[in-house]
Amino acid sequence: MTVVVTGGAGFIGSALVRALVADGEYVVTVDKLTYAGNLDNLAPVVGCENHVFVRADICDRAAMAAVFAEHRPRSVYHLAAESHVDRTIDAPATCVETNIVGTATLLEVALRYWRSLDAAERAGFRFLQVSTDEVYGELGLTGQFTDQSRYSPSSPYSASKAGADHLARAWHRTYGLPVLVSNCSNNYGPYQFPEKLIPLMVLNGLSGKPLPVYGQGSNIRDWLHVDDHVSALRQIVAKGRVGETYLVGARSELRNIDLVRKLCQLLDLREPKGAPHARLITYVTDRPGHDARYAIDPSKIERELGWQPSNDLDKGLAATVDWYIDNQEWCCRASRFYQQQRLGRPSEAA
Repeated sequence: MTVVVTGGAGFIGSALVRALVADGEYVVTVDKLTYAGNLDNLAPVVGCENHVFVRADICDRAAMAAVFAEHRPRSVYHLAAESHVDRTIDAPATCVETNIVGTATLLEVALRYWRSLDAAERAGFRFLQVSTDEVYGELGLTGQFTDQSRYSPSSPYSASKAGADHLARAWHRTYGLPVLVSNCSNNYGPYQFPEKLIPLMVLNGLSGKPLPVYGQGSNIRDWLHVDDHVSALRQIVAKGRVGETYLVGARSELRNIDLVRKLCQLLDLREPKGAPHARLITYVTDRPGHDARYAIDPSKIERELGWQPSNDLDKGLAATVDWYIDNQEWCCRASRFYQQQRLGRPSEAA
């Protein structure tokens, strides 16, 4: 079965590609290779007969149509997106172009392709819109997001992802395209771009640089290992009900400051010369529209599809820290467009 993965050179996309290829699926990776797209992430599948890489922009209708015409996929995992909140604060038009216009372009191409298939092929085709819990806005001290939660995005990033979700559902409702939507909590694990919280803290800690924590670090996030997210996406495409939304989380809520302290403790054990790394924690001005808390109720995907996360947070964080320590060359190459500078400053966003 041929699978198209957009954004497949990014963090989550490449984890998905590596897993699919390892299991013998024929995978077409589509990626524009912007700052976070990294061919090093696909090094484990280079030379595999069941993998093809196509450098292309999802906003390029002709390029997308050529991918569908040549490779005739049975399923599409749509992960291509501008995904870093701070960057979208600095350049909101870029995330609107990629996340909304790009998704609409891809949906139009997928619909035309789907309509060209015979009845059996149409019945088996799936388009998965991979999204985020940030579309729901923020929670108070209690409660969890479900697939019935109201959309209330707070940032340009989450607003653009909300728009993409609505477009995907509209293409299903209006045209019958077999669409599913997933919304996940915060991912972590190997190959994550260095501007994200966990790799930034690890790499800054290893270099003795400040560990910038927004506000007082009281924001709460629900952490999900990328490999568990990948297994959930595959279950959704394989067994999910068309038109449905599935929320993916691991019930691992943690305040940002507590997460950073855990990372400091792990660094203390591995790099004792720099201990205590917690001395590097620096509180910085919070970013605009920073949601206080996210938490996902994954009971629907657990109940309907039998999915369960397999990675314990503490063990997963320890393995992740080890990966960044052991892969400094990857980190240096991935950081060529990012030097651990502060993005999304309130003064610049005003």
